[in-house]
Amino acid sequence: MQPEIRKIVTYDEQVLIEGFRPTKEPWRMFAVAAVVRNPWAGRYVEDLKPEIHACGPVLGEMLTERMIALAGGGDRIKAYGKAAVVGLDGEVEHASGLIHTLRFGNHYRQAVAAKSYLAFTNTRGGANAPIMVPLMDKNDAGRRSHYLTIQFAIPDAPRADEIVVVLGAAMNGRPHHRIGDRYQDLKDLGHDLDNPAAV
Repeated sequence: MQPEIRKIVTYDEQVLIEGFRPTKEPWRMFAVAAVVRNPWAGRYVEDLKPEIHACGPVLGEMLTERMIALAGGGDRIKAYGKAAVVGLDGEVEHASGLIHTLRFGNHYRQAVAAKSYLAFTNTRGGANAPIMVPLMDKNDAGRRSHYLTIQFAIPDAPRADEIVVVLGAAMNGRPHHRIGDRYQDLKDLGHDLDNPAAV
């Protein structure tokens, strides 16, 4: 089985002034979303694995190719993330199923040569629901300058029997970053990097 894709949507923004100050270079964040039919909509399905295995690789490869083309190369992507929004006849588990599989995410992770896990959201909503794609540095999960969120919506998606599957990226971090990284907090609090919560 192949995923039934109704449309593909690209979101791309470049910020030139942030916090009343010009940026040294455009602050660019972008995403590609596939609006796909939910193969489990309107019913309870115990075993989601066959559809996950069939759809995950196809969506992961296709969205990754488009993201790399938008960036002009995987090395140019500095922060990355993923998201899925399931329509009202589906479960959040359905959104999770399509993006929380290495068969989906590894295409993107390998294409950008990343070490960090992909930040994510999986939510449920109707058409024009907010799509929130959290991002973080692809190699350093503690680099707060790259804690970002892409937000957009698709006016006619997801329909009740659809899932919107998304990859997102940033070419750089926040342009006037000045809150430090988590490592200084850990040092100040006397916490171990391997046990940041000190539990």
